Amino acid sequence: MREFSVPAMVQVPDSATLTDTPFRRAAEEPGTIVARRRSGDAWRAVTAAEFAAEASDIAKGLAAAGIEPGDRVALLSRTRYEWTVLDYAVWTAGAVSVPIYETSSAEQIEWIAGDSGAKAVFAETDAHIALVEGVRERLPGLAHVWCIDAGGVDEVVRLGAEVGDGVVEDRRRSRAAADVATLVYTSGTTGRPKGCEITHGNLVSTARNGVRGAIAEVAVDGSSTLLFLPLAHVFARLIQVATVEGGIVLGHSDVPNLLPDLASFRPTFLLAVPRVFEKVYNGAEQKAAAEGKEKIFKAAAETAIAYSRALQAGRPGLALKARHKLFDVLVYGKLRAAVGGNVKYAVSGGAALGERLGHFFRGVGITILEGYGLTETTAPASVNRPTAIKIGTVGQPIPGVDVRIADDGEVLVRGVNVMRGYWNDEDATKEALEDGWFHTGDLGSLDTDGFLKITGRKKEILVTAAGKNVAPAPLEDRLRAHPLVSQCLVVGDGRKFIGALVTLDEEALGPWKERHGKPASTTLDELRADPDLIAEIDGAVAAANTSVSHAEAIKKYVVLGVDFTEEAGHLTPSLKVKRNVVMKDFAADIEGLYTS
Repeated sequence: MREFSVPAMVQVPDSATLTDTPFRRAAEEPGTIVARRRSGDAWRAVTAAEFAAEASDIAKGLAAAGIEPGDRVALLSRTRYEWTVLDYAVWTAGAVSVPIYETSSAEQIEWIAGDSGAKAVFAETDAHIALVEGVRERLPGLAHVWCIDAGGVDEVVRLGAEVGDGVVEDRRRSRAAADVATLVYTSGTTGRPKGCEITHGNLVSTARNGVRGAIAEVAVDGSSTLLFLPLAHVFARLIQVATVEGGIVLGHSDVPNLLPDLASFRPTFLLAVPRVFEKVYNGAEQKAAAEGKEKIFKAAAETAIAYSRALQAGRPGLALKARHKLFDVLVYGKLRAAVGGNVKYAVSGGAALGERLGHFFRGVGITILEGYGLTETTAPASVNRPTAIKIGTVGQPIPGVDVRIADDGEVLVRGVNVMRGYWNDEDATKEALEDGWFHTGDLGSLDTDGFLKITGRKKEILVTAAGKNVAPAPLEDRLRAHPLVSQCLVVGDGRKFIGALVTLDEEALGPWKERHGKPASTTLDELRADPDLIAEIDGAVAAANTSVSHAEAIKKYVVLGVDFTEEAGHLTPSLKVKRNVVMKDFAADIEGLYTS
């Protein structure tokens, strides 16, 4: 058993709440810019005083609507400025916010709103309102539904016009660090989502220790970030809180508007899931190929990776420095410009980032700080830092957190970030929390410097008919790194060999068809049997197999005619594959691997 602990750098008092910092800053530094919000084609600055006043006015309306301290208020919306204001308004009213992904189905909305006992819902669009209204008769506790796009926030503010400042101040101060601030529901990869009780203390302490101890070099004066991941996900949520606690200017965007927003907002750091970084790399590679510059890009990529590896090992030699400087002018500068030109760091979480990809981006000039955590750990348990980084690991524990590797290889976490428990589920809480240690279900290892490496999921270990234990995650991560591969699922539990289901990235297929002389009208079904495409996937599988033993290697695979999507129920909103659903829906394809 190995354990590594990092003492807390910031001690949070028992009275601490999420509303302390924004209201203190509004009183002491009212003109400080805390956010910039989209206003037409420009970004309008929001001061500390304005932000606190907005949150307070909405909180008054919630009080007037009968929302009491401890009541749950759901937020069903994409990432936008109003999301953050509403979050802080709910906390200012003493209530508990319950995020729901904007892509959720009616059934998912009903489960989360019903299980949490939500008394009110802020929904973004008319379509969202229709989904909520469709299940409302089965939610007897739901008293209010407000539409953000239809002036629902202004309606709530008008409700509270006669409520005094003292009422809100009393409600705000009625909460303490141990009180639940939000119920964040797990992604539900293995069944019904469970509501994680994340306290004010969890969020405040994790954010303050993270800003001060983990990413101090990132959260400097003048730093800013543009959030585009769903705020319903605990990763984006923690960063939201960290920007408020750390004085970082916050902006909001979404994937369709991301590139123009990055160019105009010009953030200093970003956070994203690995799939975003894979898309950036693959897009740059395809663009270079379309312009006849494939060899230049390949050489630039290899130089960036070599340069980063040399940095990690010691320092680059003169010849490598010279090549790197040349490609900085030809290639790297353009990549940095594509994300606004100011980004030096990016924080990655939610899934494994390939080591090669991590080295590529650091070589380009954007250091990706890969971290690890779960909803139950208020997002981060560990993270790489600018001054303590080992690419290929998920870093050291953040201050205030202990990480232990159990005798069976499971990663256990204890500290300021660990949730209070699961909402309305005492049995699940007892199973997951033991003597303060949260059992993550992930398998990993700690090196002598305390850097954590995740090697697989405890419950997803496949055992072949020959008794060989195989962790599918490393193989899946490597396969997904190929530009043509969108998703994959490694199978073989109880079977005589390991197989895989592979889906294709339709965005990447267009340029690929053009380069290989395939008609643009060639369908996905036709491509599945195309010798050139099969050769590409064969190469990707062979490359993935180099990371494992012969007994663990993928022997056969099938290219599916459809991709895994959230709409079809195959992916969670955070793009994790729902293994049980995919196994059921593609059972015939899996069986075909072993009978054909």
